[in-house]
Amino acid sequence: MLNKKQREIIEFVRANQPVKREAIHKGIGIKMGESTIRRLLLAMTPKFIKANGQGKSRTYSISEAYELFVPIDLEAYYNLLPEERNAKQTFNIELIPNVLNSTEVFSKEEIKHLNLLHDTYTKNIAPLSKNEYKNELEILAIDLSWKSGEIEGNTYTLLETEVLLKYKELAEGKKQEDALMLLNHKDALDFIIAQPDYLKPLTIARIQDIHSILIKNLGIERNIRKRGVGVGGTDYKPLSMHQQIADAMQQMCDLVNSRENVFEKAFFLLLLISYIQAFNDGNKRTARIISNAILMENGYCPLSYRSVKASDYKKAMLLFYEQNNITEFKKIFINQYEYAVNKYFNLNPREQK
Repeated sequence: MLNKKQREIIEFVRANQPVKREAIHKGIGIKMGESTIRRLLLAMTPKFIKANGQGKSRTYSISEAYELFVPIDLEAYYNLLPEERNAKQTFNIELIPNVLNSTEVFSKEEIKHLNLLHDTYTKNIAPLSKNEYKNELEILAIDLSWKSGEIEGNTYTLLETEVLLKYKELAEGKKQEDALMLLNHKDALDFIIAQPDYLKPLTIARIQDIHSILIKNLGIERNIRKRGVGVGGTDYKPLSMHQQIADAMQQMCDLVNSRENVFEKAFFLLLLISYIQAFNDGNKRTARIISNAILMENGYCPLSYRSVKASDYKKAMLLFYEQNNITEFKKIFINQYEYAVNKYFNLNPREQK
């Protein structure tokens, strides 16, 4: 979180960029000394501030990645009307190839925390038999199918989802489309479990294959859309031209394939498939399944998103659409990975209860 002094420096740099350190000191030096400014600039580079040149000729400007990380008061943001949020209304064509391609989205502390959780997961699954692991994965799959459906407005309860997926029993008074959505989730999960290397390497065609499973019998067109779509609750409009969408999807695949860190790969897919909105429907469902497929193919714990509120998930995603800001969604990703590691594949605590 940026403190008051850091925010003052950023605002001065934004208003005067490119600007030398001496000018920053003169501009706000009454409030803080030159050594403090030097220290704070160093701490904010390159995440918030970009340094150009060397020595006395060095200037500072706002980093291209600034929008990704700048803290935003989510409650205050959503108290504003959509037209008051100063939101981006079109797809940012620089985001994937230029901003994300040169940015590490997780801090060293966050990566350390996630790696420790992965170590815990690895230790938890080591003593499990194949049948025990399968049973745990089935519990997670039910939770994921239910929560993923709830985020999309599905009316099935968790218990009704479990009965449907285990016994194929439809819930009374519920739409057939709701049942199909959940059954398709299970089919998509079964597909990636049976073929763990299917997304190596990640390609548009293979993403489309997963999407096709998720929208089966729902009257949704397959493959990359050929017309524009709107997004509820925001003025943001995704790309509308088929070739532009295909290009953005390829940039995303190239970005993910170029990264070594599995958490980054999964996080990028979760955000960008939703942001690009390549399909007429089912984008966020596809993003969650593809992201989990990347985690699982590399031996990492999948996420169920069970403990996140659907409204919080949507708000964090809309913040990314409108501001290209990842702070809230990153919290959800980290918290849900922690939740999954502690909730599933960990039989000892469960046996003690």
